[in-house]
Amino acid sequence: MNLLVVGDSLCFHGPVGPLAADDPRLWPSVAASSLEGRSELIAGFGWTARDAWWAVTGDPRFWAALARADVLVLAVGGMDTLPSPLPTYLREGLRFLRPDSLRRRARTLYLAAQPHLARLLGGRPVALPAHLTERYLDDCVRAVRALRPGLPVVGMVPPVHRAAVYGYVHSGRPAGEAAVRRWAGRHGVPLLDLPSLIGAHVRGGHGNPDGIHWGFDAHRAVGQALADTVRHLDPVNP
Repeated sequence: MNLLVVGDSLCFHGPVGPLAADDPRLWPSVAASSLEGRSELIAGFGWTARDAWWAVTGDPRFWAALARADVLVLAVGGMDTLPSPLPTYLREGLRFLRPDSLRRRARTLYLAAQPHLARLLGGRPVALPAHLTERYLDDCVRAVRALRPGLPVVGMVPPVHRAAVYGYVHSGRPAGEAAVRRWAGRHGVPLLDLPSLIGAHVRGGHGNPDGIHWGFDAHRAVGQALADTVRHLDPVNP
């Protein structure tokens, strides 16, 4: 059973830091091992549903892996809900500032201000508005099923966090969850309920000290839940 996973850093970040995509302790590998198959991971830090759409349409690794995939896992939507006091194009544009000293100073100032701004603005704006999360997930499924009409798709309910860098604010999550559930209902996509699977782990401080990423207990729980979900999937009728 070959899993094609498009996701954010929750797919490859462990209790200490980022890991190689094929690390057996990460949830995509846990799921693939349980299914006696392999996983192909296409992911990046902070990826939203929009980044998933860009991968679907613009990453030749995805095109190659799609032909071999038995299941597509769209493990995005969680980062969409995080506070982003600066518009995404400005926040991500900090990396392009020159000289290097200006870039480092601007990034330091933004990271220092972010938790205060998140609280002041009530968690708004978010990294990607909920209606755009829904739209890009729609686009991903339609594009993939145009090429692979019977390919099952699995999604994920946005997870929780306890991150100081976001001022412990996560007011955008309910709208993000509602958008993901609407999308899943339209397309017959089963969802892994991440808050139920990893909520106590994260809120109890058992994951990464950043309050966002997970320890290996949570990776095992998510991987096994994904494997159990995949075992009960039926191909989608074209």
